[in-house]
Amino acid sequence: MNEHSNTYVCIMAGGSGERFWPMSRRRTPKHLLKLFSERTLLEETVRRFEGVVPRANIFVLTNEAQLEPTRAALPMLAPDQIIAEPEKRDTAPAAALATGLVRARAKDGVMALLPADHLIKNTARLAEQLGAALARAAGTDALLTFAIKPSYPSPGFGYLEMGEELDRTPTLGVVRRAVRFVEKPDLPTAERYVAGGNHAWNAGMFIWRVSAFLDEAERHAPALAKFVREFPAGDPSAYLQARFGALPKTSVDYAVMEKAARVETILAEYDWDDVGMWTSLPPHLQQDAAGNAVKGAVLAENATRNIAISNGRVVALVGVKDLVVVETPDAVLVCHRDAVQDIKKLMPMLPKELQ
Repeated sequence: MNEHSNTYVCIMAGGSGERFWPMSRRRTPKHLLKLFSERTLLEETVRRFEGVVPRANIFVLTNEAQLEPTRAALPMLAPDQIIAEPEKRDTAPAAALATGLVRARAKDGVMALLPADHLIKNTARLAEQLGAALARAAGTDALLTFAIKPSYPSPGFGYLEMGEELDRTPTLGVVRRAVRFVEKPDLPTAERYVAGGNHAWNAGMFIWRVSAFLDEAERHAPALAKFVREFPAGDPSAYLQARFGALPKTSVDYAVMEKAARVETILAEYDWDDVGMWTSLPPHLQQDAAGNAVKGAVLAENATRNIAISNGRVVALVGVKDLVVVETPDAVLVCHRDAVQDIKKLMPMLPKELQ
């Protein structure tokens, strides 16, 4: 790998920390938790790309509240590789910020824009496919994205409708035309998508040549294009403070990807889990014969299908089922498995120090 490569990885790491409360907080959301190993999800993400692009070409986009915890979690990156967005503006402004960062360093740069908090175990195949995707993006005006083969009909994900096959190689895998992006469907529609075989989950993983993205943004989101064109070399802090908040608060899917002339989708040949809530954890945790998924000091007697995590004190489950119990030094969550979507409703009720 050329240490002066013009390929870059930008990682979006600015989550709100609501779904994994009480372990996650505004300052330490899911990607800063050590849920599955002794590394945070963010560090796992950064390390899986170190063999794909030079370490110096990895940037992490976070927010002001999480800047110092993020830098502490990533001592292998220089401080200026971790950039704080002045305010939360969704993924279209994040895409413009990332593309501006890369363009200020390499006008012919090629980049991947990826989330910080996904769980991927087959990192070797991911690295291989991403390297091939960056090489493909360097030679095309198309915007590329990864498609995840659905393992079940989920109404919680956005979908990609895929068209004809465009290419197939051992390294890259199968490339198909992306016909359209689909918002989160209802369950019957999701079931139809999975049965039909021409829809895949949209994991929010994008690859493009800087100039290709800029051309599409010029046509469909001129405010983003202007922001990218005028992005300064050196420290961008003052520029971000002055300009970032004026960008449209919308997704990159809606602003650019859905309207782009050419979008190609690469079928992911690696495992993928967005571990979006507490009920996503059981496949990745130790489970007992009664289906209790546990981590830390947890005891269970006549208890079934519970998810229990201790961060210090003993959690004892007796005669209960289908609960989520999470212990931290300053808060304890007890929640039915079917109600995990409602944890975010607690936020306005919590004192500021517990949010």
